[in-house]
Amino acid sequence: MLETPHVIVGAVIASKVGNPYLAIPLAFISHFVLEKVPHWNPHLNVETVKFGKVTSQSFRLVLLDSFIALISGLTIASWSLPNATQALTIIGASFFAVLPDLVEAPYFFLNWKNNLIKKWIGFQKSLQVDTTPAWGLLTQTITILTALWWLRA
Repeated sequence: MLETPHVIVGAVIASKVGNPYLAIPLAFISHFVLEKVPHWNPHLNVETVKFGKVTSQSFRLVLLDSFIALISGLTIASWSLPNATQALTIIGASFFAVLPDLVEAPYFFLNWKNNLIKKWIGFQKSLQVDTTPAWGLLTQTITILTALWWLRA
């Protein structure tokens, strides 16, 4: 799954739960739950094996998605201001919602071929339910819209 749905769901969980000791672990767990939703994302591991690196098209998509995810998480956090504790909880939950993917970044983008990260990538891949780009982007859009609806409910 792209990072944006993970961040938005994590931020909404924190917004609704409030308590950082519950919200942050729930946001982290949500990452693995969302991997079970049929989705599409660039196959960085396949590209790395096939081409020796991530393609420039996937790299640009990852950068764009990461930027949108960052802006989304910070925007949702800003809606809780002036409650700084709540805003920080939302930022923390957003971070922990994508942490399982961030652990992989050195492998794909810094050429750090660590065996532990390889095992982590394999574990995450075993959870993912992949589908075609059209259906996969649709499910992610629905995930985002559902989370935002829940936020405003």
